[in-house]
Amino acid sequence: MELIEQLGRYTPYNEQEARDRALLLRALREEENVFTRENERMHMTASAWVTNEAHDRVLMAYHNIYASWAWLGGHADGECDLLAVALREVREESGLTRLRPASEDIFSVEVLTVDGHEKRGRYVSSHLHLNVTYLIIADDAEALTVKPDENSGVRWFTPDGAVEASSEPWFRERIYKKLNAKLAALQ
Repeated sequence: MELIEQLGRYTPYNEQEARDRALLLRALREEENVFTRENERMHMTASAWVTNEAHDRVLMAYHNIYASWAWLGGHADGECDLLAVALREVREESGLTRLRPASEDIFSVEVLTVDGHEKRGRYVSSHLHLNVTYLIIADDAEALTVKPDENSGVRWFTPDGAVEASSEPWFRERIYKKLNAKLAALQ
């Protein structure tokens, strides 16, 4: 499986990524239906840290379920190419069409906890998102649109402003600051 090979080549940035990469690899080898929501305990997702060409703006969406500004991304839903999933989700959630991956390589890995919640009138139990993040470059002059069933706002922030806009402390401290540090290292 290509994703197992990609994760095997991936160099973790910190202890969180090392531990989470190990869990992702174990799940990919041992779990059934890990690319679909049929696996109600854990399943694959893809996220995008979307920046403009200069890397001085980061795109965030106001996520309705979590009531917070957040990165863009979503469920694999049977797709094994997680870069394609990340690109699809950015298009769907923001309306942007002029996108390109900064690289086809994985930018970051995370195991994310998801609290139980209602979605489309149905209860979804707490579970794990086995997440792979890609760095995506977008045209920050292109018009943005919301996806009302998922978000109620989409806008560009400075990298630090993106961190401050999130109302989720764990994401701010453990994910978004890490992504910004990795972004700064590219410049």
